[in-house]
Order: sequence, then structure tokens, then C-alpha cells
Amino acid sequence: MMSKVMKFFKEEDGQGMTEYGLILGLIALAAVAAMFTMGDTIKQQLGEITTRISSGFNGNQ
Repeated sequence: MMSKVMKFFKEEDGQGMTEYGLILGLIALAAVAAMFTMGDTIKQQLGEITTRISSGFNGNQ
């Protein structure tokens, strides 16, 4: 029984997938944080671009 427990702790089969999962989680967390901090700025800039494009199509420059 003890040898099976020791073998379980020595196995590294899922180690790579766990590391990739942690990295993916950190990237997702960073993306969400960036959206919350820069979301209003991006929304404002996209609104200005939309206004300029629509006024250009209407001939109002």
C-alpha cells in the first residue's frame, strides 16, 4: 500500500497539463483585468471612430 502511495506522488503524468492550465488561467485573468481597466477608454475611442466614419459617409467633414 505504501509503495502505491509513493508511486502516486512520484508520477508526473499530469504535471505538464496542470502547468498549461495554470498559465492559461493567468493569461485569462490578465485579459479580464485589462478589459476592466481600459474598457471605458476603448469604448470612447471606438465611439469617436464610428462618429468620424459616419460623418464622412454623410459628407459632413
